[in-house]
Amino acid sequence: MSAGDKIFAGSIPENYDRYMVPLIFESYARDIAQKAAALSPKAVLEIAAGSGVVTRALAPGLSSDARYVVTDLNQPMLDYAATRQNADDRISWRTADAQALPFEDATFDLVCCQFGGMFFPDRPSAYREARRVLKPGGTFLFNAWDRIEENVFADDVTNALAEFFANDPPRFLARTPHGYHDVALIRSDLAKAGFSNVTIETRAEESRGPSPRHIATAYCQGTPLRNEIEARAADKLEAATDHAAAAIARKHGNGEVAAKIQAHVVLARA
Repeated sequence: MSAGDKIFAGSIPENYDRYMVPLIFESYARDIAQKAAALSPKAVLEIAAGSGVVTRALAPGLSSDARYVVTDLNQPMLDYAATRQNADDRISWRTADAQALPFEDATFDLVCCQFGGMFFPDRPSAYREARRVLKPGGTFLFNAWDRIEENVFADDVTNALAEFFANDPPRFLARTPHGYHDVALIRSDLAKAGFSNVTIETRAEESRGPSPRHIATAYCQGTPLRNEIEARAADKLEAATDHAAAAIARKHGNGEVAAKIQAHVVLARA
């Protein structure tokens, strides 16, 4: 992971939650929450929680005596997530590295993670940690984006920025969020971590936004793609966003726009 991929500070947590969460994350968070709640877990660990979209969706479905530990490596994102969550004494917040979890063995019934695995430098190590802290028979539930070509707006923005920065195209979206789409690789990484009972569902949803500019702002200013744009031209963020918005408008029209998103949903038993 490059240094630019790690930076979620300043206005990015707010922009991420305002733009990206409703655009691509909420529908998958509802799916994760539904699958998780159906397992009736009493002790839940969420890793790489980001701005807390899964936390907000899952907490209401847990029993009154459940214990829910929400973690992220990035303190600004975790702080922001806590501000968005209603007061709930079942939930505790803790900074934690998924590759070195600060918990005892066999502590949790469920470990869940929404779109975090793509960012782990050593995925088998992170998965091994998830398995270590799971009780026997516990569940590791996570999702990962499919290839960028199956996620239309992300592909549109990437192609538009390749035009805008022809000599040095920003490739964050293709490299990281959509860089871990090979189902065989996911299964192999889980097997290395000791998981043998694995099911993977490829799930398509619809991404919808009120305007092409909204979509472009979400990707260009609400994700680490912003860091790559500003590294190339610190004064060109708005112009690059405008260029991406124009490309989306040409392809999808003005006004409200919608396109396909697709991800893999993974359930692994300890």
